[in-house]
Amino acid sequence: MAPSEGHSADASTTATTSPSKLRHRTRILAAQNDTAHPRIDNILASKEQEHSDSSTIHPREEHQPEAKAVSTARPTSPLMPIVRSLERLSEKVPSLPKLPASNIEVNSMPIFWPLIGPYLVWIFFFDKAPGRGGRTSMWFRRWRVWEHFAGYYPVSVIKEADLPPDRPYVFGYHPHGIIGTGAFANFATDSTGFSTLFPGIKTHLLTLTSNFKIPFYRELLLWLGLCSVSKKSCANILRQGPGSAITIVVGGAAESLAAHPGTNDLTLRKRLGFIKIAVREGANNRGTTVYKIQKQFQKLFGFTLPLFHGRGLFNYNLGLMPFRHPIVSVVGRPIHVKKNVDPPVALLEEYQKEYIEELMRIWEAYKDIYARNRTRELRLVE
Repeated sequence: MAPSEGHSADASTTATTSPSKLRHRTRILAAQNDTAHPRIDNILASKEQEHSDSSTIHPREEHQPEAKAVSTARPTSPLMPIVRSLERLSEKVPSLPKLPASNIEVNSMPIFWPLIGPYLVWIFFFDKAPGRGGRTSMWFRRWRVWEHFAGYYPVSVIKEADLPPDRPYVFGYHPHGIIGTGAFANFATDSTGFSTLFPGIKTHLLTLTSNFKIPFYRELLLWLGLCSVSKKSCANILRQGPGSAITIVVGGAAESLAAHPGTNDLTLRKRLGFIKIAVREGANNRGTTVYKIQKQFQKLFGFTLPLFHGRGLFNYNLGLMPFRHPIVSVVGRPIHVKKNVDPPVALLEEYQKEYIEELMRIWEAYKDIYARNRTRELRLVE
């Protein structure tokens, strides 16, 4: 038994002294080869430290490290995984300089949080740009991304007559569709060359005021020249001088519910508001249960949620991407109106009749070219 005990004692001695021996031997080999690794000493020193710590743990402290770790833990941050990855990378690649800990400040509260409060106050109480013409950026309207957006379908515009920029204009857009892609591409961006076809005309596509309550998203809309569709906003834009123009998707949310493939059902007969604005400023079926629910939703919130489906990224049968189908907008002949601050209803109905006749003329002229797959003719449902 003595040799066995002696062998056990030797093993214990070897185990306790192996780090220093290994360090000593490594230094001898490194000195002989003149290729000392700069990190070997650090690795061996850390092993000796771990060995000395494990041999001096007090029995009463065996259950305390976990509690200490919990009590001294700092608040986690989304940046912590990135910081740890950088630290591991600098350890694995000796050529990279180590980033001092003082240069990395990980805080659970982003530095921009103090600015969010004033920004929200500015949006809801002080910023009047959505009702005064927006903050149009021609660079943003001509961004190349919009050209790719328009080219996906593709979207194009046809010009029937010149529009002299010596007066304001009100454009009526039909039909609304699910999301009004043609109106956005033609009147909110310059991806189809609208500014070249109609020089001097500054268009503003109008949308719901609620869209300008969404932080940051509203800034993109304002850069594109989008504005609120309120009466006050329309008047402010048209009063900016000759060449100012607004584009109203006349059918609105109600018309989007009537959007079906191969059909063009317009909500127009009851819409006199856009004609009244033009005159004031002198700017030249039984539904289903789902439909009724959507109409109630529209009455409560001012917008609706049409049911739709599209294509996928790698398939053509199911998904949320729009189908690739040409979208052609025809800008017809302008209807000249005489300025009247308080126009009678009879005058508005007369202008509306003339507007509908011009709209039907455009339909008859282009339906066999761009609507060959229609299932029925253009209808005015409301």
